[in-house]
Amino acid sequence: MSELISMSERQRIERILDGKHEEYAWFVNTYSQQVLDFTSRMVPDAEDARELAQDVFVKAFRSLSTFKYQSSFYTWVCRIAYHESLNHLRRQQPYYIGIDNLPAIEDEELSTGLEERILLMEEAIDNLSPDERLLLHLYYYKDRPLRDIAYIMDAEPKTLTTRLHRIRKKLLRMIKQKENERV
Repeated sequence: MSELISMSERQRIERILDGKHEEYAWFVNTYSQQVLDFTSRMVPDAEDARELAQDVFVKAFRSLSTFKYQSSFYTWVCRIAYHESLNHLRRQQPYYIGIDNLPAIEDEELSTGLEERILLMEEAIDNLSPDERLLLHLYYYKDRPLRDIAYIMDAEPKTLTTRLHRIRKKLLRMIKQKENERV
């Protein structure tokens, strides 16, 4: 992976595996907000996302002996979060976001059309699958390298490049369709 584990994290993990379990609190304190942000991107319900984030750290702790030091701890724990979130979503009913909850555009006569285009983009992104939304978020908003995302999502970087291209084309089609419906 492009982001390898630091020596201090490696030493902490070795101490935890040697029985100093209190050392694990450092990982929880360091990465809990980032893991919560990650699960919140995939799971729409805030309470479920918080519970999942906690479950991820428990699972990571229990699986720590299987950590192979091929990535950073953060990338590894995000991989666990990804799979746990997918499992959670498979067990849930579909979640629909109504466009009624989107903010209204005021002063349309002064609008350049940019606000409407942004709303259309946000609406289109909301209608993507959780997997597609996560890929966009990690790549464009979190600026994560494709190698790290590939590790998290159990995919090849080239496959993700193709998926990103298809998602962009899909978003463009969705936006054009919405624009045509409004004309």
